[in-house]
Amino acid sequence: MSQADPDPRIDIGEDVHAQYRVLRDTAPVSREAPEGAWNVARYEDVRTVLKDHHGFSSLISQRTLEDPEAVPSMLFSDPPVHDRLRGLVSRAFTPRQVGAQEASIRERCDGLIRALVESREPDLVTALAAPLPVGVNAQMLGVEDGDFETFKRWSDTIFGNIGDILMDAPSEAAIRAAEAMDAYFLERIAELRRRPVGHLLSDLVHVETEDGRLTDAELLMFCRLLLIAGNETTTSLIVGAVRVFHELPETFARLKRDPGLVPSFVEETLRLHSPFKMTIRRAARDVDLGGQRIAAGELVLPLIASANRDDRVFERPDEFVIDRDPNPHLAFGLGIHVCLGAPLARLEGRIAVEALVQHLDAIAIRDFDVASLEAFGAPASLAVELQPAHRA
Repeated sequence: MSQADPDPRIDIGEDVHAQYRVLRDTAPVSREAPEGAWNVARYEDVRTVLKDHHGFSSLISQRTLEDPEAVPSMLFSDPPVHDRLRGLVSRAFTPRQVGAQEASIRERCDGLIRALVESREPDLVTALAAPLPVGVNAQMLGVEDGDFETFKRWSDTIFGNIGDILMDAPSEAAIRAAEAMDAYFLERIAELRRRPVGHLLSDLVHVETEDGRLTDAELLMFCRLLLIAGNETTTSLIVGAVRVFHELPETFARLKRDPGLVPSFVEETLRLHSPFKMTIRRAARDVDLGGQRIAAGELVLPLIASANRDDRVFERPDEFVIDRDPNPHLAFGLGIHVCLGAPLARLEGRIAVEALVQHLDAIAIRDFDVASLEAFGAPASLAVELQPAHRA
């Protein structure tokens, strides 16, 4: 990189979206060091990486690459392994399964928000944004009498170490959390093989196609995926929605007047405050992208949060437009790895926003800190100020 080139390093302590804008305008495909990963900043280039699974592999875990016996994650595998896993899981994780959760999500959300309103020190994450998806996902996996706080702790520990887990070695804490989670589910999987019941995990245990059934190891992979990635997506979406309410209070008032705008509000929140700021791929062969030659084996970081604010695609990209249409954001990915749980996350997000608007007249964030909200993953806590809805 010459002295005239912009510095492609991304610092969440500064205005990260200003930095993304510089990358899009002057260095759309660039890297910090000769051996570093490539940052991909523009919408069309990010879209290319996500769609082209032949050129950009999802098999990026060093341990999976080095250990042929390792059980791949559906997120970080390529066809034909990915296609088999997704095909089996998709047969159980159907629109019917998602739709069947709506009544229980509404009931759970209503109870959580009532408790939030009554709290002396209301915390959005610990009272609503985290326990809502944890409870829903745990129930779908048959954890009817489980300790949701334990599941959330496992999820946070593993997700907080995801970089080391994929690229290096997991921490002792992450190993212990994974072992505890695996032991818990292996016991339940064995019981479900003997006596099937009516929930998602049982369906996954017994689903069968010409490719066969999921093994215990593959079922454990899916349990981790749902309890970790599924939790984080919805938690971040709810935090993003309340951030919009804090920065643009008029949006809250508008939703109270017109609840029909909630679905488009959720989509615009996903675009402006993407739950996952980036993902990762590995070049499967030498490829040309954005005027750069990327060699086979080099890592590529599609910057989803940058792509979703690209003014080449979105008018007024840094503004929240509550009824934006069309809204082709990439918050849930694209191609064969598009998020399988996106319909559930959208449903949970929509119900949470509807319930907040119903129970409150206003909500704001205390000690608002942009840097903590732009970090990878949702914050562990977020103190809020509430104005309960006036009842006639």
